[in-house]
Amino acid sequence: MIEVQGLSRYYGRHRAVDGLDFSIDSNQVVGFLGLNGAGKTTTLKVLAGVLMPTAGTVKIDGHDLNDAPIALRSQIGFLPETPPLHADMRVRDFLEYVAELRGMSAEATKARLGIVAEQTEITDVLDRVVSTLSHGYRKRVGIAQAILHQPKLVILDEPISGLDPAQIVEMRQIISGLAQDCTVLLSSHILAEVSQTCDRILVLSEGRIVADGTEAELSARVQGGAGIRLTVRGTTESVSATLDDNESVEKWNVEATNGDVLTLGVTLTGDHREAVVKALSDAGLGIRSLSGDDSELETVFLDLTRVEAT
Repeated sequence: MIEVQGLSRYYGRHRAVDGLDFSIDSNQVVGFLGLNGAGKTTTLKVLAGVLMPTAGTVKIDGHDLNDAPIALRSQIGFLPETPPLHADMRVRDFLEYVAELRGMSAEATKARLGIVAEQTEITDVLDRVVSTLSHGYRKRVGIAQAILHQPKLVILDEPISGLDPAQIVEMRQIISGLAQDCTVLLSSHILAEVSQTCDRILVLSEGRIVADGTEAELSARVQGGAGIRLTVRGTTESVSATLDDNESVEKWNVEATNGDVLTLGVTLTGDHREAVVKALSDAGLGIRSLSGDDSELETVFLDLTRVEAT
């Protein structure tokens, strides 16, 4: 779907993006993770066709962005960190206006509007003026304008910025639903949210990619093993018999007990979460929950951006 080779972008003498190489398959949700100034927004703007690269090539669905930027933009939906909304328009009127700009017919707009409103959960506010909407609803309307024309690629810059915890959960569900129809790229500096939303993470630091993989793969790269926390129903003896000689497990320990419910800390040799869960289930242990360790994720993030970028 996306092939990027040697992508660089300068602002005057400042090099914001430095020789990026990566490829992304269709219908993936990929997160660009990095501290402020890492080059995330610049990279996404180039992929959206808003900025042209100083050097390198960007191919989307086999077409070179340098050769056909206008044609490719019709296949791309873009939401900047600040949604590009007209505050004095009603939501419905604004989306119809966007559809007209995109060259959609009135019939196609009418058919698509209802689908998009339901997908982004804005049906109840279609007849409200944009200026009266909360920050969370403005983000949703921003996503609606980005997907109205059914693009193959949707790019979201900091889509969870400024949202409260409940809105973050709702936004996560909306983003996951988008991947059924298109490839989704998003940026964030919040590792825990990217890890829960994305199939893959690209970590940027000083304009370069310093890591690329799943949450577990990035943890393993830094620490030699990916940490997870499991809550299971069973006995310590059963867990020991299952995990002690398991090739997917580097080490494990019981962190807490509550009757026959055990909370386990498990360090994996790689991204083997499914294999460990299957082994425990096959042994008759009931899996009640599985989660990563957010404190560990933050350590991984800091290690990758602070150490490998030097």
